[in-house]
Amino acid sequence: MAPPQAIPVQPQATHASQTPLAPQTPHAPQAPLASHDSPGPQTSHAPQAGHDHAPQTGHAPTPLAGHTPTQPQPQPQTPAPQAPAEAARTLQYRFDGPEDAPVLVIGPSLGTTWHMWDRQIPELAQHWRVFRYDLPGHGGAPAHGAPSVAELGDRLLATLDGLGVQRFGYAGCSIGGAVGADLALRHPHRVASLALVASSPRFGSADEFRQRGVIVRTNGLEPMARTAPERWFTPGFAAAQPAIVEWAVQMVRTTDPGCYIAACEALAAFDIRDHLGRIGVPTLVLVGAEDKVTGPAEARTLVAGIPDARLALVPGASHLAPVEQPAAVCDLLLTHFSSAWQDAPAAALPAPPLVPGPPTPATPFAPVAEIAAAPLAPAAAGRLPDDRYERGTKVRREVLGDAHVDAANGSADAFTEDFQELVTRYAWGEVWNRDGLDRRTRSCITLTALVASGHLEGLAAHTRAALRNGLTPAEIKEVLLQTAVYCGIPAAGAVFSVAQSVIQEETTPPA
Repeated sequence: MAPPQAIPVQPQATHASQTPLAPQTPHAPQAPLASHDSPGPQTSHAPQAGHDHAPQTGHAPTPLAGHTPTQPQPQPQTPAPQAPAEAARTLQYRFDGPEDAPVLVIGPSLGTTWHMWDRQIPELAQHWRVFRYDLPGHGGAPAHGAPSVAELGDRLLATLDGLGVQRFGYAGCSIGGAVGADLALRHPHRVASLALVASSPRFGSADEFRQRGVIVRTNGLEPMARTAPERWFTPGFAAAQPAIVEWAVQMVRTTDPGCYIAACEALAAFDIRDHLGRIGVPTLVLVGAEDKVTGPAEARTLVAGIPDARLALVPGASHLAPVEQPAAVCDLLLTHFSSAWQDAPAAALPAPPLVPGPPTPATPFAPVAEIAAAPLAPAAAGRLPDDRYERGTKVRREVLGDAHVDAANGSADAFTEDFQELVTRYAWGEVWNRDGLDRRTRSCITLTALVASGHLEGLAAHTRAALRNGLTPAEIKEVLLQTAVYCGIPAAGAVFSVAQSVIQEETTPPA
C-alpha cells in the first residue's frame, strides 16, 4: 500500500509549570484495539488494584515534580494478599480511562515507573483504557527480578489474561519498547498496533549492560542515579527543570538493585535484529533527536527492518522524550493509534482486523515532529544459534565480554583459528553450557583452577567474568583466600594483585 503522507504535530509547552497538554482536536480511535472482558465493573479514571503490591511511601513522587496536574492523581489501591508464586509471575499495574474503551498498554523505561507517562494520560485516557505497569522492583513493585525481556512479556500477558484483556495496542519506552517488540514477535495475535519509543533492536553492547550490573552490585544504584539526568534529558532541559530532574533521580534511587541488575542482564541478551521482518503490525518508531542512548540510528534500523513502520523524530528531546516533550509525544501516539492503517489479514488473527477511519487533517502551522516514511536500508543478517559453536560463542561473549572474544578472534590466524574453534565449541558450547552448575559456581572453580595451575595469564579475564556472573568483590576475595590455603601463599599473592586491579577497574562508577 502507498505510504501515508507526513502528519504534522502541534507545538507543545516544555515547562513543567505549564499545563501539560493543551486541549487538542480529538483523535477518535477506530475499531477497538482490544477485546476487554472485564470480570466486573471498575471506576473510570481510577487505578485498579495491581496483581502485585502498590507503591510504598517514599517512592517516586506523583505526579511529576513541579507539574500542576489538570485532574486529581489517584493512588493505586492496596491489593488483596497474593501467593508468592502468583506475585512472581505478574506485574504491578493501574488503569486510567473508561472501562468500555479499547485497551492501550504503556510500558516504562529501565529505572523509571509508570509515572513517566503521567503527562500523556489526561489525553490518552479520553480515547482508550490505558493500562500502565511497573517493572519488577520499580515503583514499589515486588522485587521478583525477570532475567529476560521474554519473561517480562510473559508476566505482562499473565496480568492481562487475569483481567480479561485479549487484544491491545502497545506503546513502550526503552526496555518497555523491547517488551512490546517481543510480544509482537511471539504473540502477534495479541498486539493490534505498536509504538516503540527510544527503543532499539539491540541495546548497545552486552558488555556495557553487564558492566552496569557489576557497578550496581558493588556500589548500589547511586552511580546510576547520579548519571541518569545526562542519559535521559538534554542539557537545556536539565538546567531549566531541576525539580523534574530530581524526581527522575529519585525513581532510580528507589528501585530494587537486584531487579535493576536483572533488567540489565535482560537488555544485554536482547537482540531481535534478525527478526524485525516478522513484526507484522503497524509500528511507530519514536525517538528524541538528541537521544544519546538509543538515538536516531537505532530508530532507523527498526523502521528499515519492520515492514509497516514509520519514523517520528522529536526535536528538543533526549531518551525520556515522554517527559521532556510530553505534548509532541502524546500527539504522535494519538495520531498513530487512531490512524487509518489497515491491520494484519483477518485470516492470521483470531480477532477481527481494525476498521479504517478517516484520515487526520493536517494542522495549519509548522510541525514540531512528524511521522515520516521509513527509509530503505538493508536488514541485518545472521544465523540463529543452532549448534555447539554458535551456542559456545553466545556463552563465551556473555561470560568474557565482546571485547575479549573479538580480540581473541581478531588475533587468530591459519595456525590458531582451529584452536579458537575448539575452545568455543567444547569449553563454551558444551561444558560452560551444561545445567549442572550455575555460572557463579563455575567462576569460583575456574579462578581456583587458574591459581592452582599457575596460569595467571587468564586470571584477569576470568576475574572480570566472575564479576559479570554475579560474584561480588568480597566473594572473589574469599575464593582467593581459600586458594591461598590449599594452593600456596606465593601463587595467591600474585593472584590478589591481578584481581585487585581488575576489580578496581570494573567496579569504579563512571565519573
